[in-house]
Amino acid sequence: MSFGARLQQVRKKNNLSQEGLAEMLGVSRQAVSKWELGEGYPEVDKLLILSEKLGVSLDSLFGEEGATEHTGEDRPSATIRIISPHEGVIINASKVVRSQQFRGGKSSPKFALFATDGNDRSLWGPQNTFLAWYRNLEDVTREMTEIQAALDADAASYTLQHSVKCKQNLFRTIED
Repeated sequence: MSFGARLQQVRKKNNLSQEGLAEMLGVSRQAVSKWELGEGYPEVDKLLILSEKLGVSLDSLFGEEGATEHTGEDRPSATIRIISPHEGVIINASKVVRSQQFRGGKSSPKFALFATDGNDRSLWGPQNTFLAWYRNLEDVTREMTEIQAALDADAASYTLQHSVKCKQNLFRTIED
């Protein structure tokens, strides 16, 4: 199921119209319609509001179906501090997971990266934390490989290198 289909499902479950959701997020109804049609994605701050107000996790919105875990050896006790400069996220994590590929415009992100500490403390398993957006599979795969290498080397921290800043459908790489 796509992000748009999941968003529509969550919106309807919460008895909200597209207009009602748009008002909650401070966007137009047309923006919500585009998101549900898979023609774009909300900005990160809007995703956080969605998660909080509708009581849904970001990983459930983006879906783990088709997600790829990159964990190397199963090392539940090994963790690394991951720093996401674009999103202002710092998390101690033992593994990372990428989303399925998003459809959307030419300048839309194609993948999201999530991190988890790997502890199954809740009924639903580990909580994933959104880290960053990526332009393509090559960039997100390279990032995941470098994170795993840092974990294998018992590094204390890793700063994301290949993510893009997503704001109003404009992207900048870390190097920009």
